Amino acid sequence: MRIRIKFKKYGVMKFVGHLDMMRYFQKCMRRADIAIAYSEGFRPHQIMSFAAPLGVGATSDGEYLDIEVTSTKSSRESLLALNKVMADGVLALSYRKLGDTDKKAMAAVAAADYTLWIKDGYQAPAMDYQAALQEFFYQPKEILVTKQTKKSVKTLDLKKLVYDFQVEVKEGRPIFYLKVSAGSVDNLKPELVMAAFYEFLGMDFNPLSIQVHRNDLYGEQNGELKPFDEMGEEIG
Repeated sequence: MRIRIKFKKYGVMKFVGHLDMMRYFQKCMRRADIAIAYSEGFRPHQIMSFAAPLGVGATSDGEYLDIEVTSTKSSRESLLALNKVMADGVLALSYRKLGDTDKKAMAAVAAADYTLWIKDGYQAPAMDYQAALQEFFYQPKEILVTKQTKKSVKTLDLKKLVYDFQVEVKEGRPIFYLKVSAGSVDNLKPELVMAAFYEFLGMDFNPLSIQVHRNDLYGEQNGELKPFDEMGEEIG
């Protein structure tokens, strides 16, 4: 039986990297007495996979991992057991049974949406953000940027990979909303979009000045994007 767990990551836990998060959840499964399945072989390990691991320093309300279990309690009981052993900064939000035809978490990711803002202690440039965004993103037919990968440099068209880009100004400070392509094929980090925006404005981009918050992940179903937390079903 496959289970998809949704969790949020906040506070000091945003500084914990992906590999340490895997070890953290492995311990939580044992302490919460979740009947997680193990692989076979000389060194068996818990069958667990994450969808689109979050970068260090980012927070999220929409992180997901899939596990296989040999048996399970109800969604409510399992969530209570998990959150009882969780450290501050991680909170399990849902526990749903997946269908036989549902893709694994990593393979199912098609998009992600984010909220980004300038951190306290950093100055927000004074400008008409709405007009700048129109000129940068909505008016051009293509926006070509380069992305450095482990093996080469790729040229990407942001117009094809950014599904939505909005800005709201509160007390003179901008808040950006982005929905971008994600997953194993066309994975676009929001920092790359912001770097391109700043370059268009003729400004230097400091990634440490921007707080990245992931709102949720989306999978593609019948040609449309569907939130991850609508997949699977609650266990009564």
